[in-house]
Amino acid sequence: MSLIDRLFKRNRPREAMVPLYRGIVERGRDTQWYATGGVPDTQDGRFDMIAAILALTLLRIEREGRTYASESALLAELFIGDMDGQLRQLGIGDIVVGKHIGKMLGALGGRLDAYREGFAEGGDVGEALLRNLYRGEPPTRDQTAFTVSRLRAFAQALAKEPADAIIAGALPELA
Repeated sequence: MSLIDRLFKRNRPREAMVPLYRGIVERGRDTQWYATGGVPDTQDGRFDMIAAILALTLLRIEREGRTYASESALLAELFIGDMDGQLRQLGIGDIVVGKHIGKMLGALGGRLDAYREGFAEGGDVGEALLRNLYRGEPPTRDQTAFTVSRLRAFAQALAKEPADAIIAGALPELA
């Protein structure tokens, strides 16, 4: 166990969170988001979709209080590591990678706030998605309805899953 793990009282190694992160990425890459939901099938669009699934998963874990705080941090670290690797594969150099990662972390934080509000009772999921998933480019009414419905169903299915199962990588399937 590393010093950082001991300082933050982490009980799980980062590798234990890999199945959950892989499940998040798999659901974010599902082709229906792009073909039916109108999410732009671009690097930014794929980032936004993975960030949406990650945000909903983190929000579900957050409802458990501090119980899984270290696991949430590890999940965020996996996301950062993955994005760092993706940027480097695109040929972005060391000097600029840090700036991009900082922006991505800010974007994830903004999405957590937007989706926390949007998915709350009485919240406007469509508005949150327009700003954060579609980046202000309005999709058609059918595309919006598909994406809102599917993300709501995913969030509801997450709410029914025990936190231990989610942490172990058992994410609900997409509707």
